[in-house]
Amino acid sequence: MEQLEHAVQHRRRVQLRRRGNEYVVVAERLTTSRGREALAGYLSMTGEEMLFVLSDLEFFQVIDT
Repeated sequence: MEQLEHAVQHRRRVQLRRRGNEYVVVAERLTTSRGREALAGYLSMTGEEMLFVLSDLEFFQVIDT
């Protein structure tokens, strides 16, 4: 959780896998969705915001630049 908080504070990219699909998003905020912790981030190529419930993630890694 600390890694994700740091990623949000510094707008770091996060690589993650959910349901077999991999995404790289710029971390925007930590929030809740239906009472579960979630990461909101946007795709840097399109600007589309996506919401990822943390308990649904198979894998995540903060990418340091």
